[in-house]
Amino acid sequence: MITERFTAHPLTRPFLGTGVLGGYTTFSTSTIDTQRLLDHGRPRTGLLYAAATLLAAFAAIWATATLTRLAVLPRARAEREQP
Repeated sequence: MITERFTAHPLTRPFLGTGVLGGYTTFSTSTIDTQRLLDHGRPRTGLLYAAATLLAAFAAIWATATLTRLAVLPRARAEREQP
């Protein structure tokens, strides 16, 4: 949203997205759970769990980005069109 709505330093997006928000959305717990499943002889379940976690995370990112653009871009267009 920052890069689409405002002019910002090129490193703002990676700093906020990866640096700050990355600390709140780590995959460490899912990694430990996957490792435990593998260690206990359940490789299929472990790999399915790992794949489902990644797919769900990417789907959530896509949905959030899409919804944010839908909310922000119409407002930005309206502001540009005003005299």
